[in-house]
Amino acid sequence: MGRVTERRRVLRIRDGVASARPDTLVAEEPMEIRLNGKPLAITMRTPGDDFALATGFLVSEGVLSRADELRNIVYCAGATADGTNTYNVVDVQLAPDTAVPDITLERNVYTTSSCGLCGKASLDAVRTTARWPIADDPPVALEPSLLSQLPDRLRAAQRVFDRTGGLHAAGLFSPEGELLDLREDVGRHNAVDKLVGRALQSGELPLSRTILMVSGRASFELAQKAVMAGIPVLAAVSAPSSLAVDLAAESGLTLVGFLRGSSMNVYSGEQRIALPAVTA
Repeated sequence: MGRVTERRRVLRIRDGVASARPDTLVAEEPMEIRLNGKPLAITMRTPGDDFALATGFLVSEGVLSRADELRNIVYCAGATADGTNTYNVVDVQLAPDTAVPDITLERNVYTTSSCGLCGKASLDAVRTTARWPIADDPPVALEPSLLSQLPDRLRAAQRVFDRTGGLHAAGLFSPEGELLDLREDVGRHNAVDKLVGRALQSGELPLSRTILMVSGRASFELAQKAVMAGIPVLAAVSAPSSLAVDLAAESGLTLVGFLRGSSMNVYSGEQRIALPAVTA
């Protein structure tokens, strides 16, 4: 649909000289997710991969875990008063035998591009719905030198960021550092949902023996999405939250933060890291 970016006039000032010029901005629009015809959530996102975003969202909520549980996804026609389709409302239809949990009572209906599922701050909710035990994932001795290369590889693959400077990214890497998939969005959690949704649609869940690399911080919501998708390693260029660390420690997720250059902090799951000598 070509709505990932938009052009706007900007007044540019450089060295005291002002000039008018067009600038490319990342697009941000609301998307309503409906489940079997009933409104479920609204998220602010960058248009594109909308069906994958909705699918990944439902994986993180414990609704979906296999492609055959998903019957169909469609854009809802006539989303405006005059009947114009905005392509901002999607309806996810589940297969007839797929159970529909009462997830609307566990979380806020509205989500934003910055905070994710803000109202869902319960480790118990993830513990009871996670389908693939992360702690059982085969151990991988990840070299710190390999992890240190991931932020640059992620950044190098961000095509839309080069044009706008306004997008977060989530990249899925192999234990050897190969980039398997990358999605961009104004929200980190949306980018992760798009990755996970594409994996479910391709029948690739759980995403065992993979590394999820995200730009920005590692929130509870991102740790939750990694656990729900069976991803054993989550790495971020910035800090994790305390609840993200708690969830990682409880679930067996390897959580790496402040991944910048050759420096990083390992908050949990150090058994998957080929650690150098540890000093007290």
